[in-house]
Amino acid sequence: MAYSYLLLGAGRQGIAAAYDLARFGEASRLTLADLNQDRAQSAADKVNHLVGNPIADAIGLDVRDESATRRTLKNYNVALSAVPYFYNLALTRAAIETGVSFCDLGGNTEIVRQQHALEPEAQRAGVCIVPDCGMGPGMGNNLAVYAMELVGNPEEVYLYDGGLPQNPQPPWNYALTFAIEGLTNEYYGGMTILRDGQLFHAPCFTEFEIKDVPPIGRLEAFLIAGGASTAPWSFQGKLRTYQLKVLRYPGTFAQLKAFSDLGLFDPNPVRIKGREVIPRELFNALFEPQVRVDDVKDVCIVRAHAKGKKNGLPTEAVVEVIDYYDETTEFTAMQRMTGWHISIVAAMIAKHNIPTGAIPLELAVPARAFVREAKKRGFKITERTSPAEPVVEEEFAVMG
Repeated sequence: MAYSYLLLGAGRQGIAAAYDLARFGEASRLTLADLNQDRAQSAADKVNHLVGNPIADAIGLDVRDESATRRTLKNYNVALSAVPYFYNLALTRAAIETGVSFCDLGGNTEIVRQQHALEPEAQRAGVCIVPDCGMGPGMGNNLAVYAMELVGNPEEVYLYDGGLPQNPQPPWNYALTFAIEGLTNEYYGGMTILRDGQLFHAPCFTEFEIKDVPPIGRLEAFLIAGGASTAPWSFQGKLRTYQLKVLRYPGTFAQLKAFSDLGLFDPNPVRIKGREVIPRELFNALFEPQVRVDDVKDVCIVRAHAKGKKNGLPTEAVVEVIDYYDETTEFTAMQRMTGWHISIVAAMIAKHNIPTGAIPLELAVPARAFVREAKKRGFKITERTSPAEPVVEEEFAVMG
């Protein structure tokens, strides 16, 4: 059977998702839609060139135009959103009203929970809604569930993820491979995690630690916003701990925490000489040109560490994927791990492997099936299960 897919947003992640759907999604039709129709056409041309088949077409579409968006949506089986997170709630409503299944790259847990609240409407419409796909939190949460299944009776989950340049350049040692709005959204507020079985709001730039990540080396790890998404709510009552820390090169934590302490990630305006200025927009304008690299060769890491018991014995499982820029397709690791995660989910939706409704990704996507699909695409997913070390209360260096 063949399926039709609409890609909203023809940037890096949209191109990667379209390519993967052309290869593995049993696609009869792929449309890349973007505010800039020339960019959409360029993306479609690249997909068609890579797969050697003119399967992708392009249209111009402003997702803020509700009537035009609804007219476009109703022609497809599944729509994928690769536009900034703040459009996704309205797009979800439009998809439900037009009877089209929908998944997105998320990025804001509050918005994702509002999307999940549309569960009754999604059920009535007979559609599947899966927000917050991508490398993190999407792939991370799926691998976490897989690690939990390896343990058997899990009690604690610790996630780490990061997207980094292979050759970091000072002073920032970072390369931006997706929208700046998505990055700075992760640096403001905090993350809801599970701690001692209870929901706990952990502020950004806290609980700093150093992690060894062979073959990359020693990296900084700390809490930011949104990375665990809705999983703490999903697993409350089942786990004691569920949390995620981002991975960065040494020195990054001090830089970002200084910006945060100054209020530069704040989306609320301040008055300067009689004019309103939004600190985050100022930071974006200054920071993006310094870290935006069009031809970056990057590396992405996701590590899921689950602890618990199996057959009554303390057990732990570590599941990890490390991926690199691909010379053949010229896709970054971030494109592959973000774009291909949402395309795997979209194909599962199209093939009715995910139930109807607006269901949290960590509950909707079958973990073992996801791992099989990821390996089919060449991701090197390693897993290790072993007797757990004696339980010791972790000491967190809470900064700020």
